[in-house]
Amino acid sequence: MNQRISLFARLGLIGLALLWLVLPVAVSAEAEHFPLVKSFFPAADSMGPFERTPPSAAVYQGERILGYVYYTDDVVRIPAYSGKPIRTLVGFNTQGVITGIRIVRHEEPILVIGISDNDLQNFNDQYRGKYVSDKIKVGGKDRDGYKSIDTISGATITVMVLNASINRSIRQIAESRGLLKSAAQPQTKQAVPEDPVWIYVWKGRVFQIVVLSLGLFILLLILILQDWLAKHPTLLTYLRDAFLVYTVVFIGWYSLAQLSIVNVLTFINSFVHGFSWESFLIDPMMFILWAFVAVTVLLWGRGVYCGWLCPFGAMQELIYRIGERLGLPSVEFPEVVHERLWAIKYVILLLLFGLSMQSLVMAEQYAEIEPFKTAVTMRFQREWVFVLYAGGLLLVSAFNRKFFCRYLCPLGAALTFPSRFRIFDWLRRYKECGRPCQICRNECEVRAIRSTGEINANECHYCLDCQVTYWNDTKCPPLVEKRRKRERHMNVEK
Repeated sequence: MNQRISLFARLGLIGLALLWLVLPVAVSAEAEHFPLVKSFFPAADSMGPFERTPPSAAVYQGERILGYVYYTDDVVRIPAYSGKPIRTLVGFNTQGVITGIRIVRHEEPILVIGISDNDLQNFNDQYRGKYVSDKIKVGGKDRDGYKSIDTISGATITVMVLNASINRSIRQIAESRGLLKSAAQPQTKQAVPEDPVWIYVWKGRVFQIVVLSLGLFILLLILILQDWLAKHPTLLTYLRDAFLVYTVVFIGWYSLAQLSIVNVLTFINSFVHGFSWESFLIDPMMFILWAFVAVTVLLWGRGVYCGWLCPFGAMQELIYRIGERLGLPSVEFPEVVHERLWAIKYVILLLLFGLSMQSLVMAEQYAEIEPFKTAVTMRFQREWVFVLYAGGLLLVSAFNRKFFCRYLCPLGAALTFPSRFRIFDWLRRYKECGRPCQICRNECEVRAIRSTGEINANECHYCLDCQVTYWNDTKCPPLVEKRRKRERHMNVEK
């Protein structure tokens, strides 16, 4: 009997110990963001537990309920640009008026580094004073049944997801607390659309989708007709220069569709933690570009993107061309140094991949080795350190053609791996190339042709300069010899 009592006593003590350990955790979990709740409700002195379905917590001043708070991802889990939902704390009072919102956890690249706290706070403050019955939209003007808020420049997709999460969750919480019908604002009968957010985004970007699709179709024609265009070098030069300007201005600065190594890391991470197409469809421009790159990598290799569709790469190329016309000297590294510098971008890729396995947010921070966010997404509207770095790389490119692309770009390094499975080799060569002719090798803009004449597809940017030479019967030795024989034959016949 005493042994049984002793056993129960021990179990009781263990249970009390576990309860003592767990209870503070539970309490601290509820009070974790009470300082934020206090900013939503200055008169609040306590808050209740998160309860009901979906979960929300009452906020009190003494015995009086001031309002309610909840986390958006406890109600709806809409994947954002990172592939994960944005955890946002939302509060509204008993009259159905929103008193504040605050992002408490996210993995959005543009919010990790790039958007200032002041910009984010100004965006959040736009929700204050609106009603739980309002349908809030990003951009445009107020219209029947809708209230408009301004976006954050460079983070439109992210704020659309955030806004959709708030719209779809706040009505559910208000209904669960019996407030929706009693909200002071007159009700609309128009229900919040339940279509996936990406459908809403695609509908709002029809113009950009059409112009991008047209541009990609033109590029596809250029690639298919590359042999004919190479025989008309002046036309090809005008087409290429115009397309590079289109890439910088429309794809880059207007559409903010600069691909990044962050996209690759997010894609890999999504397979580890649960793949969702919705997270990749959220940005139509990026999705279409990635789909096009996936096809062209298998057909032509990485060079199509790096040489034609990368806005920062196009900036470097155009700056180098301007430098040429101004008579600036071209500076190149010795061959042995050049080949070893190629390895740097692969080392950077491996380091970023390793960091992403530990923390995607940390990898996004170190991915600032890419100047894309500064030069393209934010159009140089950043802190001076980032602007100095991006500007310095562009300045270097005036003397060394596409320096960043050749030696530092982790995205370019990542694209070399699927390039190994390309189906066709459309760049023509003669048996005399490299043995002994070195003309194409000496003229290659990124020095992707080996001394033996082979084109290194991993480093080729598909500028087609070597193909122009290939079809030039006044420059390419095999064709020069054929032309001379033909002319001698014609003279003999005469």
